[in-house]
Amino acid sequence: MKNLPAEWDEQEFVQLTWPHSETDWAEMLDEVNECFVNIAKVILRFEKLLIVCVDAEEVECFFTEDELDKITFAEMPTNDTWARDHSGITVFEDDKPVVYDFTFNGWGMKFAANYDNLITRKLYMAGIFGDAGHKNCYDFILEGGSIESDGEGTLLTTAECLLSDNRNNLSEDDIEEKLKEYFGLKQVLWLNHGYLAGDDTDSHVDTLVRLCDRSTMAYVRCEDEADEHFLELKKMKKELRKFKTPEGRYYRLIPLPMADEVYYEGERLPATYANFLIINGAVLMPAYNSPKDEIAKEQLQKAFPDREIIGINCNALIKQHGSLHCVTMQYPKQTLE
Repeated sequence: MKNLPAEWDEQEFVQLTWPHSETDWAEMLDEVNECFVNIAKVILRFEKLLIVCVDAEEVECFFTEDELDKITFAEMPTNDTWARDHSGITVFEDDKPVVYDFTFNGWGMKFAANYDNLITRKLYMAGIFGDAGHKNCYDFILEGGSIESDGEGTLLTTAECLLSDNRNNLSEDDIEEKLKEYFGLKQVLWLNHGYLAGDDTDSHVDTLVRLCDRSTMAYVRCEDEADEHFLELKKMKKELRKFKTPEGRYYRLIPLPMADEVYYEGERLPATYANFLIINGAVLMPAYNSPKDEIAKEQLQKAFPDREIIGINCNALIKQHGSLHCVTMQYPKQTLE
């Protein structure tokens, strides 16, 4: 029996893959380091942290001794920082955790991923995952940001990403069969609409719609008819209204505001409030120095009434076309309750 945990299940630790001078962050390293430090320090208030980096000494200086006691460093070469997509995905097989190691090919061969694709294997060989096993899934290309699980057999994803020719080049039926085989699913919910300008991932679901519990979804809503996203996000909402839980109930839908337009070097960036991270006792929400930050925070509090909602400025991250959820990966507690 297989189970793909939900992000809200209790966690052991969160992984960050730290930026360095040989990444695309080189020209703004101080700015992005500040953002990563802010994310890391909030996570450390609630749980442990794994930091993958090329040089631990360069990163240790950002933290206090008490914080360092809760951090595990793993030194290795990396191409970039998007842990959500190059990290392992934990599945429980007969209640035992196994880290599934899928191929990461730089979002359809857009960017180099030769180092990042080896990270999970190296972490396992270093004993970072404790008693969890490791499963070779290199025959399938899958990024963590492209899927959402409710921990009860439902998976939410987008056709634009998973049916991409430059990933697996398989039909929807074949992809769905693979997903059910890997994760022990009851149903796969496919979104055919929704995108963000400037997004390199081919519409990862974690930029558009998120599962908040087994019957609640938070989604990006655009109310400006002049915005290029208006029609596509309206069609996406219509799709969401048709989705049902395995028990046959419609989902409770909580709208998140469309983030204000942000441009960098003449290009619109994919700012989104849906790219939040659920951790033990809290939700880390990307913020963009906008009045809409508070609106998004209030909406997420409705979805997570028992968790603290914490906004973190992610204007640095979106300059490289990602946000808060994209740079993190949670690993569930190794024993399911």
